[in-house]
Amino acid sequence: MPTITTPDGVELYYTEHGTGQPIVFSHGWPLNSDAWALELKVFADAGYRAIAHDRRGHGRSSATSTGNDIDHYAQDLAALVEALDLRDVIVVGHSTGGGEVVRYAAQYANGRVARVVTVGAVPPVMVKKDSNPDGLPIDVFDGIRSAVFSDRSQFWKDLSESFYGANHGRAVSQGAKDDFWRMGMSADLVSAYDCVKAFSETDFTEDLKALEVPILIAHGDDDQVVPIHDAALKSIELVKQGTLKVYEGAPHGIHGDFQLALHKDILAWLAA
Repeated sequence: MPTITTPDGVELYYTEHGTGQPIVFSHGWPLNSDAWALELKVFADAGYRAIAHDRRGHGRSSATSTGNDIDHYAQDLAALVEALDLRDVIVVGHSTGGGEVVRYAAQYANGRVARVVTVGAVPPVMVKKDSNPDGLPIDVFDGIRSAVFSDRSQFWKDLSESFYGANHGRAVSQGAKDDFWRMGMSADLVSAYDCVKAFSETDFTEDLKALEVPILIAHGDDDQVVPIHDAALKSIELVKQGTLKVYEGAPHGIHGDFQLALHKDILAWLAA
């Protein structure tokens, strides 16, 4: 099983396919690199070296009661890129992973990143506060923590409905919902619980402003988990070299027709 060890001793699992310019995928909460299985094949077939890792405390990576925050996630990504000696890297992040790649590219990339892609990503900041009056109340995230703590198995089942938009009439197989549950259950409870604070309260405003490379910001306009008006529509105003792509009717989860369109659009943007 391929792994690298971070400076603070966490073992990170990763998987890769293909050769060529590296493209590294960072998954959303509470998933793992399996969420990128289709992308690994599609982008490897398109001539890229496609790589995805399990975030600390998720999937096959070490469970840890420390470092479950965006800075450590970004530093872990830096450790992976440096261990594999990747250069001219494209980083792609979904949801929490979008925050991870933005923080990494802005603060820890050391010139190794060529482009950034975010999908349904949490930046600039999700929680409501004085500087972000349109955000979601902290009670929303307290409720998520309570559900994860009390009965995470049922919570993952319930969350899969809105994650993929099944509750809004999108065609989502039971298999896809079951796979979401499987990945959620593979996340360490402490890490999954702590990650709620990481994705909801971290402010990425200065990271977005600091990006010096092109960024594609993709978001579904029916995202019930990270509402587009709190995220992509604000992020695009903060970056220097941004392209915004809005997917009509698309949910938070990368699935179905949304997933296929996203592949084509990322490949076209990279080729431009």
